[in-house]
Amino acid sequence: MADKLDTNILYYGDNLEIMRRYLPDESVDLIYLDPPFNSNRRYNVLFKESEGTPSGAQIQAFSDTWHWDRPAEQTYNELVLNGPAKVSRMIESMREIVGSNDMMAYLVMMTIRMVELRRVLKSTGSIYLHCDDTASHYLKIMMDTVFGIEQFSNEIVWKRTSAHPDAKRYGRVNDSILFYGKGKEWTWNIQYQPYSEEYAKRYRRKDTDGRAWTDDNLTAKGLAGGGYEYEYQGATSLWRVPLETMKRLDSEGRLHFTNRGGIRLKRYLDEMQGSPMSSSWTDIPPINSQAKERLGYDTQKPLALLERIVKASSNKGDIVLDPFCGGGTAVVASEKLGRRWIGIDITHLAITVTRKRLADSFPGLFYQVVGEPKDLEGARALALQDRYQFQWWALGLVNAMPVGGIRKKGADQGIDGIIKFIDNSRGRSRRVIVQVKSGRVGVRDIRELKAVAGEDDLGLFLTLQPPTDPMLRESVTAGFHHSPLWQRDFPRIQIITVEQLMAGRSPDLPVTSARVGGFAKAPKLNDYGSQMTIAEHQKAYTP
Repeated sequence: MADKLDTNILYYGDNLEIMRRYLPDESVDLIYLDPPFNSNRRYNVLFKESEGTPSGAQIQAFSDTWHWDRPAEQTYNELVLNGPAKVSRMIESMREIVGSNDMMAYLVMMTIRMVELRRVLKSTGSIYLHCDDTASHYLKIMMDTVFGIEQFSNEIVWKRTSAHPDAKRYGRVNDSILFYGKGKEWTWNIQYQPYSEEYAKRYRRKDTDGRAWTDDNLTAKGLAGGGYEYEYQGATSLWRVPLETMKRLDSEGRLHFTNRGGIRLKRYLDEMQGSPMSSSWTDIPPINSQAKERLGYDTQKPLALLERIVKASSNKGDIVLDPFCGGGTAVVASEKLGRRWIGIDITHLAITVTRKRLADSFPGLFYQVVGEPKDLEGARALALQDRYQFQWWALGLVNAMPVGGIRKKGADQGIDGIIKFIDNSRGRSRRVIVQVKSGRVGVRDIRELKAVAGEDDLGLFLTLQPPTDPMLRESVTAGFHHSPLWQRDFPRIQIITVEQLMAGRSPDLPVTSARVGGFAKAPKLNDYGSQMTIAEHQKAYTP
């Protein structure tokens, strides 16, 4: 079944419906999920066009998640009446203990998804549930019920932040990762961590080339199974290796002849794999404010954390599923390590951030995005439903990193997204300031963009509505930016419509690619020359 499954794909929508619609039984090898709790995430429904007819182009969010409301009650009833017998009894008992509140809504919504996740997981597969102490104790009971107590492997404790005081309690610095297998045997590749400084001190001897080593026993005295008795270099003993191996070790310089006439084996520190990983992970620091991989996405996890999980519980070519993909760390780790992947999220912000990371990390990578507007009517309906979701989606069309949705309120006012580029020999990055408008537009919008961009940045204005002639004339008055690396001019302020983007037109920018999602293309040279007239500019950027 997995061979028929589409992979390297991002789904926008409710992961429960996505899994039921697109993912066959026992089709994925590894699942990692980091679900939110009470974070104002939203559920999705198929929305309608402004005239009331259904739209097949888009799935759109409408109500806050993790509150005990009608959807939570309906999901609870579905689990009690139609769920597996153990799950039905567990969720009834849990409601008696927890009550009908936000926590119970979270557990109900997680339980029905966990049932689906177990269905799509192969018998040789594993699942990692990332959580904190808000609900980890309840989630452990839920996982034990859905997968079976005997399938529990580990509770991994990850130190996610440095020590700090919390009011009237010990500092909360750890996350929990609940690790379960599905069948009797699951994929497992043992992982190692570097030896501690104390352990490394044992390798105190050094060869002339500086390699550190310690000596180990070569005799087989007292060893079960016996050994090989012979004389070598004047030393007679019961050895662990045959004479031929002893000679080879000697020729390789791996024997240590002691002052008392004994022979011992040299073990080099740089050849040791390290200490097998324990369930306490203190060696992967959180993403600091200056880290290159930092996106500003609130729940972003370090790439090293996901790489460890992917390496341990999957092999190259396996399929990794992240049903709450957020900033896309699991997706990026999977692609980097040669796995196939599926990412699902309920916001266009997450999908756009993930697309940006994929484009930056793997230029030219082909993948699919399902659940986004496929035509202009779908885009208009999305804008009517939620202008922020529309904004994040539109930024994804030009490979821009969202700003307002992932940073604190008030930062970078007048900027919806950023596209960075380098066009000088010194390697200093510059910015394209991106603004997105879904409603009425006018020349004032272009003047404001020019003011925000200033003398150092370029400006890109994305609009759902056609630009007016005064807007086009105002954009041309900003002039051109000459790129030394590209050896040509680019408009300082550009206007491009969503209709143009969906038709395949890319902005004229000094970047390798302004499109993502498997359709990346280097921007074409301007058909109208390096200096466009107002008329030519209107012709180029007006539908």
